[in-house]
Amino acid sequence: MSACVPTRATDSNANANRTKRVHPPHSPPPPAPRRFRIAGADVSASIAVFLIALPLSLGIALATGAPLQAGLVAAAAGGLVAGLLGGCPLQVSGPAAGLTVVTADLIHRYGWRTTCAVTVLAGLAQLALGCVRVARTALAVSPAIVHGMLAGIGVTIAVAQLHIVLGGTPQSSVLANLRALPAQLADLHPADVAMSVLTLALLLLWPRVPGRLGHLMRKIPAALVAVAGATLTASLTGLSLAKVDLPSWSSHALAGLPEGPVLGIAAAVLTTTLVCSVQSLLGAVAVDKLVAGQPGLSARVGRSDLNRELLGQGAANIVSGALGGLPVAGVAVRSSANVQAGAVSRNSTMLHGVLVVVAALLMVPVLELIPLASLAALVMAVGIQMVSLHHIRTVTRHREVLVYAVTTLGVVFLGVLEGVLLGVTVAVAVALNRLAHTRITHDEKEGVHHVHVRGQLTFLAVPRLSRTLHLVPQGAHAVVELDGSFMDHAAYESLQDWQNAHTARGGSAELTGRRTGVRVTGPGRTGSDATPADTATGTTSEARTGTPTASTACRCHPWTPWRNHQCEPPRSAPLNDPTAESTDRPAPGTSAPGTATPSGTGKDTGTGPGGHQLARGISAFQRNTAPLVRGELARLAREGQRPSQLFLTCADSRLVTSMITSSGPGDLFVVRNVGNLVPPPGEESGDDSVAAAIEYAVDVLRVRSITVCGHSGCGAMQALLNSEPGGAQTPLKRWLRHGLPSLERMADDGRPWARLAGRAPADAVEQLCLTNVVQQLEHLRGHESVARALREGALELHGMYFHVGEAQAYLLTEEDGDELFDGVGVADMSA
Repeated sequence: MSACVPTRATDSNANANRTKRVHPPHSPPPPAPRRFRIAGADVSASIAVFLIALPLSLGIALATGAPLQAGLVAAAAGGLVAGLLGGCPLQVSGPAAGLTVVTADLIHRYGWRTTCAVTVLAGLAQLALGCVRVARTALAVSPAIVHGMLAGIGVTIAVAQLHIVLGGTPQSSVLANLRALPAQLADLHPADVAMSVLTLALLLLWPRVPGRLGHLMRKIPAALVAVAGATLTASLTGLSLAKVDLPSWSSHALAGLPEGPVLGIAAAVLTTTLVCSVQSLLGAVAVDKLVAGQPGLSARVGRSDLNRELLGQGAANIVSGALGGLPVAGVAVRSSANVQAGAVSRNSTMLHGVLVVVAALLMVPVLELIPLASLAALVMAVGIQMVSLHHIRTVTRHREVLVYAVTTLGVVFLGVLEGVLLGVTVAVAVALNRLAHTRITHDEKEGVHHVHVRGQLTFLAVPRLSRTLHLVPQGAHAVVELDGSFMDHAAYESLQDWQNAHTARGGSAELTGRRTGVRVTGPGRTGSDATPADTATGTTSEARTGTPTASTACRCHPWTPWRNHQCEPPRSAPLNDPTAESTDRPAPGTSAPGTATPSGTGKDTGTGPGGHQLARGISAFQRNTAPLVRGELARLAREGQRPSQLFLTCADSRLVTSMITSSGPGDLFVVRNVGNLVPPPGEESGDDSVAAAIEYAVDVLRVRSITVCGHSGCGAMQALLNSEPGGAQTPLKRWLRHGLPSLERMADDGRPWARLAGRAPADAVEQLCLTNVVQQLEHLRGHESVARALREGALELHGMYFHVGEAQAYLLTEEDGDELFDGVGVADMSA
């Protein structure tokens, strides 16, 4: 996400003063031209990535059977083209191990020039997919299929490279490599085996060197150390073994017209597009997770644009294929190294591409000293790592081992496309089985018949459901517990017919979910406290059981998305109208609809509309939400409050602090006032209420951060902006005097304006809202307890702006005096 830098005046010469602004007062300033700068962190990160990419690119080219220069071309194209155009700034693209099997098969079948043409066509297909914006759809593929595909590719790579490690030549398939392995073991080449063992030993041991020396040594990539160590050893000992051979660039083969059967070429393009796209998109999601773990970096980089990433990968494949390079995809190892090395922008990825170009042109004599066995050992280790035990444990926990195993075996023995299609088929079959598999049980406890339905309730389960429901005797009280998120129309009608018949014979029925307060509102969804019969007849379970329900009083349900959140008393009859009792008469000894009877007292807690609304809300909480949070609140009652942050925001009713911060009980110590103001300390201008809360939060609760949060459409800022000097000093005016420094700050031409990322503030009110957050943070630093905690490094201050209409949060980042509010993206939890 790009951030708009606050406008600064430009100098006419070295000693000139800053030019005066020419925009009207209290209006957003015009944007200034951005200067191209490369951060030092990007330079160091690019070097680290280059040192990893160089040996891996050569090794992957060796594993595919392509010209070794093709790996360098792909690394350069991935760094420069995908780095510039892609939507994930910190993802590093290049030749990927996941594409090794696909590319090797293409070269074996159609030759190198046709393989390059397939790469170009795959890039065009990726551009088309990016233009129609289907990137998110690719993430719908089951992670078990993706991990199984990568595991199958890893096994194929490892088995093939084992032959080169032993000094031989790999065959065209896994079965052929396995059959040839005994003969290869009988004909070992000691020099190749020695260099391979040395490479693997350095790869394994280098990251495990202990102590401070080990910490310093680990800054050098293990892959570079392993290949460099084997190369140096082979050169010093004069061992006779095969080494890298980079032909002259003048003889480098470029893409040609595809030659082969049309269906075969189409299948090759489809396979390459699929593997490149899925691996790149999943890599972008993984990079987002790494970035989200570093708050300062996440505010600067932002979330990936997956459709743009697909376009960037397509462009990189077109360039790489046209120039005779391998297919390009986002690479996890290099991307994670880029983030961990401290990269802050896409400049690191592009610089790594520039370094690859320089190495390909100027370091040929050095590269030709590398033993092929060392590169094969490096790629074999990468292939083994692709069979991840963590992924196996994950799919086991989610009961998707069958999908994972079928996909892996399919890729190993049939091919990538065939294996993925087989995995998709099995995944669909498993999903359908789970949808159709519904467990229905019946038992009796203390005279109440319980029918438990576990799973999705579809027409396939209706016969078993009907048989079980008819086990409930006539006149008995039954509780049907639905543990599922879906009910189709057939199941809905079956439940409705049974309930009507059962209640007509003198029985009573209660339909609930496994969680307290779940109701059935109709086919396809569940809600809270109503039943299918209620929906059809207009009556409620309250009329039969005497339990007040939200359906008679309120259409809103706590802890769910709020849509048209309007709670009003029933309009069919006044609350105190005796005729209303003929519609829904409560059972004897229970409260009427819309009233609250805490602890069974039977006393109405409100008389007016507001009182009834309050009572209904409390009643809904006690019924629906309290059972869910009672255990957690009991723990907090025992342990006391331990909030992690003080959240100081406006009293505006549209700001729900727990919702916009995804917080729960005990997480936030909240202070709200008109305009989210922090009065400066001091007897004359201080405010003991806010100051006391700050002191208590910092000194007693030991919060680790304080956030000042402003918001769009703030009435206090509007009043401050429109205020006229003089006049009666009302309480509101006296309070808003603490916002006058914000107004003065915005009017000061000598200060940079606080700005939003990606756009200018909509109007002067929004500009003042942003400026006010910055100013209140300065007031906050003036409080003694805050200043002391900041000096000790025990406290962090954050500025936040919430746009109500867009439901978008912005965090303040300050760099070189610039005050930027950067948007906070969504944390994708996909694998």
